[in-house]
Amino acid sequence: MSYFQTFQVFPNIPEPLSATLKLTRNLWWCWHLDAIELFRRLDPKMWKQSGQNPILFASMLTQKDLEDLTDDDSFLAHQKRVWELYEKQVVEPVDYSDTPFVKHGTIAYFSMEFGIHESLPLFAGGLGVLAGDHLKAASDMGIPITGVGLFYRRGYFHQYLNGDGWQQEEYPETDIYHIPVKRAKDASGNEVFVKIELPMGEILAMVWVIKVGRISLFLLDTNLPENPPEIRNITSSLYSSDPKIRLAQEVLLGIGGMRALDRLGIRPVVCHMNEGHCAFANLERLALMMEQNNLDLKVAQEIITRTTVFTTHTPVSAGHDEFPVDMVRPYLLSFEKRFGVTVDEILSWGQSGAPSTTGPLSMFVLALRMAQYCNGVSELHGRVARRMWAHVWPGHPEEEVPISHVTNGVHISSWISIENSMLFNRYLGPEWELKHREEEIVNRIDGIYNEELWRAHELSRSRLIRTCRTIMGKQYKRRNASKSMMSEVESVLDHDVLTIAFARRFATYKRANLLLHDPKRFEGILTSTKYPVQFIFSGKAHPMDNEGKELIRRLIHFARNANLRHRLIFLEDYNIDIGRHLVQGADIWLNNPRRPFEACGTSGIKAAVNGVLNVSILDGWWCEGYSEEVGWRIGNGEENDDHQYQDSIESQALYNLLENEVIPCFYDRKEGNLPERWLQKMKASMKMAMSSFSAMKMVDQYNESFYLPAAARMHELLKDDAAEAKRLNILQKRLRSNWGDIRIGRPVRNQDGPFRVGNTFTITVEVNLGKLFPEEVDVELYYGNVKTIDSLTKGYVETMHVKESDGSGGFLYECTLSCQKAGRYGFTARVVPKGDAVIRFTPGNITWA
Repeated sequence: MSYFQTFQVFPNIPEPLSATLKLTRNLWWCWHLDAIELFRRLDPKMWKQSGQNPILFASMLTQKDLEDLTDDDSFLAHQKRVWELYEKQVVEPVDYSDTPFVKHGTIAYFSMEFGIHESLPLFAGGLGVLAGDHLKAASDMGIPITGVGLFYRRGYFHQYLNGDGWQQEEYPETDIYHIPVKRAKDASGNEVFVKIELPMGEILAMVWVIKVGRISLFLLDTNLPENPPEIRNITSSLYSSDPKIRLAQEVLLGIGGMRALDRLGIRPVVCHMNEGHCAFANLERLALMMEQNNLDLKVAQEIITRTTVFTTHTPVSAGHDEFPVDMVRPYLLSFEKRFGVTVDEILSWGQSGAPSTTGPLSMFVLALRMAQYCNGVSELHGRVARRMWAHVWPGHPEEEVPISHVTNGVHISSWISIENSMLFNRYLGPEWELKHREEEIVNRIDGIYNEELWRAHELSRSRLIRTCRTIMGKQYKRRNASKSMMSEVESVLDHDVLTIAFARRFATYKRANLLLHDPKRFEGILTSTKYPVQFIFSGKAHPMDNEGKELIRRLIHFARNANLRHRLIFLEDYNIDIGRHLVQGADIWLNNPRRPFEACGTSGIKAAVNGVLNVSILDGWWCEGYSEEVGWRIGNGEENDDHQYQDSIESQALYNLLENEVIPCFYDRKEGNLPERWLQKMKASMKMAMSSFSAMKMVDQYNESFYLPAAARMHELLKDDAAEAKRLNILQKRLRSNWGDIRIGRPVRNQDGPFRVGNTFTITVEVNLGKLFPEEVDVELYYGNVKTIDSLTKGYVETMHVKESDGSGGFLYECTLSCQKAGRYGFTARVVPKGDAVIRFTPGNITWA
């Protein structure tokens, strides 16, 4: 039998429960514990079986169950309380009258993945979960963001291990009737479709919308009967290993996503690209800017670049997508006519170095060159990114490369344990979730009684242990384990033992095997009777990463030792739900990547806000978060090209740290009382994470530093028939045409020295600007402590001023330098364009003495 016609039957929700039904259609519920409890209280066991998915859960309830609730005063009062909060946080309009978003402006936030809840499998890992937390925080804060992504029918893979411990993958299809999506419609009520033209045909995609609080998230889907199988397969699963599918996904996300917004009548004033996967969005946005405002290409580029934000999350060059130009060219041919330039010129925007007909197109470079606001996701990552990509701005010192940083944060309401939430409600006050950045609120954590905090944490740890036993039981049952083995699984781990969690992607640089460097010593830690310790590992390797899979296999084989079986486990199929249990219930969060390859590492922040202490390499966010009061560091931030040597040294440092500091601190309980030192660290950790590393702080920094200035600039650039954008274009043409004629001599000081602190001296330099004027350039003294004969440890800039003019383009510039600190200094001079970052950092527009 085949060709069944299908139909879906939904529960018939009684009118008194209509508010609960509406709540299931907006993911706002998933970060409000009172809303989660509204569903869970109906049948806790069934709620767990549904994967905490309220739509699926409702279909599992009988009609009688629903009818009975209409007479349950307790449930109806609970529903009323949750609904009133929903109306306040979602339905009530936000006043944008004092912002550049006053006329329905929005920030388009593009991301390849979004991790909002485990019931919506549109994510692979940290990048997606960060994007989900970004949307949630924006909703809480009333910042007008619109999300754009892809709808993956089979999401990212589900992991299970075979008998040898080797990772296997499966891709079950998501049941669209069990997730809160609906078809996106335009102003006339028509369902929205987008097309992307190709020489061999076209890509047709429909558009779904999901509500995330106040935020709309639009998702493109090629799974249409009108499409041939190869086109339908584009949005089948996340991060295909086939480069042709990967390219098609990124074209669909960027070009298709921007076209979808246009069909919906949404014209973003700012575009935020979350990683280089989204870079094609700016090509379509550029074309739309030209067509909708009757502008030429160069003028439109002045606007698009100044209203685009680009965030990079990858500190490894190989981690950025590159595609052969011949593979990309067919997708861009339609832009030749729209832009009025050749496809080779368009491709050159994404090529490193000089334009080439053969060099690959880098999605990172394409995004970088079309965005004024570029940032890494931690302070250290910002430095790494500037070093990696300094060649894009030849002539500029590394520290001046225009890549800043906004350290990632976590959406605290999504990750806080129910026990800690109840403590915070009592001690921090109402709406602490929205006020946690206020110092006075955060400091109230110190007032929580140690007994209450420890009891709350013990409850979280016990829930983690129960969850681990349940998951382990399912794993062993699937492998047809013996009855004796199944019986052992039921008692795995101990509720009162120091519990250390290591959970993340199993990539080689994250070094999941660091503890296995000395197996005997690790075994000694695990089998100690005086200070017992237990480890929980979880995480996936990329399907094509056999080295990562081997790390998992080695760990599984080590754990099969009969002495260790109850002290070390591996949880398969790491996801948001498992992660939530781990960051809430573990005692230690272990992170030992090879510095500086961890861009941020937000899982450690989620742990810290729950009072789980970090033991970590000084990498990513931990460089900023670490102090002796909040956790422990492994090493001192060393970097070494000899990875084998580095692993040897840092594994010993980790063993020493665990044996001599971490484990004794946990069991330091005078006369059987509470671990007071540990509890003080827990409180300090919670305060640190809540005040400095929340998603609300992160989004506020994006808003103040990038979104608001970019949105205001959009209005300025388009005003009066884009007069300002046209002026900037004329200036850029002048600079390009005349920059090569600039000549600058060697700077001369009026004294030879030596100098003492407090002395000043004057420096002059002769400059010939050719046809340019002094008001179009800055002549700068560049100075600092000498590092080598041709480099400084850190450069400082002093603007020089015109002292004399010869009337024919020659000028004498001067400035006074003050000696403020003893040391060996060097200086030189340079000419750069005067203007904003786009003008100042136009490649080639810098001339040194």
